[in-house]
Amino acid sequence: MEKNRICQLFGIETPIIQGGMVWCSGWRLASAISNAGGLGLLGAGSMHPETLIEHIRKMNQATDKPWGINIPLMYPEIGRLMDIIVDEGVKVVFTSAGSPKKYTQMLHDAGIKVAHVVSSSKFARKCEEAGVDAVVAEGFEAGGHNGREETTTMALIPQVRQATTLPLIAAGGIGSGQAMVAAEALGAEGVQIGTLFALAKESSAADEFKRLCTSIEEGDTMLCLKKISPTRLVKNALYNRLAEAEARGADADELREMLGKAASKRGIFEGDTEDGEIEIGQIASAVKTIDDVATIMARLKAEYIETKNRLAQ
Repeated sequence: MEKNRICQLFGIETPIIQGGMVWCSGWRLASAISNAGGLGLLGAGSMHPETLIEHIRKMNQATDKPWGINIPLMYPEIGRLMDIIVDEGVKVVFTSAGSPKKYTQMLHDAGIKVAHVVSSSKFARKCEEAGVDAVVAEGFEAGGHNGREETTTMALIPQVRQATTLPLIAAGGIGSGQAMVAAEALGAEGVQIGTLFALAKESSAADEFKRLCTSIEEGDTMLCLKKISPTRLVKNALYNRLAEAEARGADADELREMLGKAASKRGIFEGDTEDGEIEIGQIASAVKTIDDVATIMARLKAEYIETKNRLAQ
């Protein structure tokens, strides 16, 4: 994608934004993406406040390019994290899983740019009312926590484009330069990519997690846990138990008990590929190698240019 409103807003060369994924998005991954011209994001959703401070300071040493932090608004110590972000001079925040209204003005007062992740055009309009600087429209192909609407990226982006004048970032199922061109054709001005970067060498996810996710086929991920929060998981022993329980009508409390404590940490960070939550997007079935960020970014740019040239002919 050419330089546009997303590049101007965040001060980046290429409108590729890394998903702020729990247990994957530490300073190594985020700084590599920023250094390659995109916008790296620390995933604060799996960090204690002290850990976040450590990663912020390591980011400042590892890159002089723009970067940001992704925060799920349902985080238990959200107020403390917001104070840290302001105190440490962070310049960009992506929020998700909640209403952006509460913190957007506070972040703006501290000179911070704010983007919010939505799964419907209704929520995109609410974002504009709340005063955010950009909106990320995420289709249900995405890994991890998803909107209840189950709208695909290709159906969602044009509807959000009609609903808001805000700079628009497409997310969910984007894993190639061809997909970037498609998102642009539908009205997006940038893309947020999770799965490709979760499986990069610099991701802090366990090697076992990366090996499993680069071996799956189409249909090996499914939305699950709809009574708690819809989550896309790889089919493994834990998924099979949850799906069986959901089919017989298990309630949210029983499902939480089956998940146990820190299920996503077990699966993604500790590499328990049978009894942990393996959160990854549908596009993982097209990813067969574990590459470094520089290789992934160069490939995305080359595919994007080749596709634009082919279409122009």
